[in-house]
Amino acid sequence: MKILVMNGPNLNMLGIREPDKYGRETYDDLLIKIRSYCKERGIEVDFYQSNHEGALVDRIQQAYFDNTDAIVINPGAYTHTSIALLDAVKSVMIPTAEVHISNVKEREDFRQISYIRAACCFTVMGHGTDGYLEAIDYLHETIGEK
Repeated sequence: MKILVMNGPNLNMLGIREPDKYGRETYDDLLIKIRSYCKERGIEVDFYQSNHEGALVDRIQQAYFDNTDAIVINPGAYTHTSIALLDAVKSVMIPTAEVHISNVKEREDFRQISYIRAACCFTVMGHGTDGYLEAIDYLHETIGEK
């Protein structure tokens, strides 16, 4: 199984940005954690992070041509604004899980909207970076054997 883990704007600043909401784990720590978790399960994993919406759309589209089996995405603030990311995920028809480190349900009103959720088969929020692992498990269990 081949999974692409994508992160949107400001997630490269983990450990620095609002540690009270996102924790002290750095972005590099997150990649190490996910890579190790996937290796133990025999899952091939690739990572991508960008602060630019179009670059994220391009990478989602590239996942189709790379024969990626599933996508785990934390779109960051684009969750609440990007119809382009929604359309990209819908266009490639790759099973996609949405992850949020914080519990967006307990945050500002504008964070209650998720455009990309309509194209996702699974959403996890408020479980810190372990949410990525939950998303990987869900995708591996539901589509990994197909």
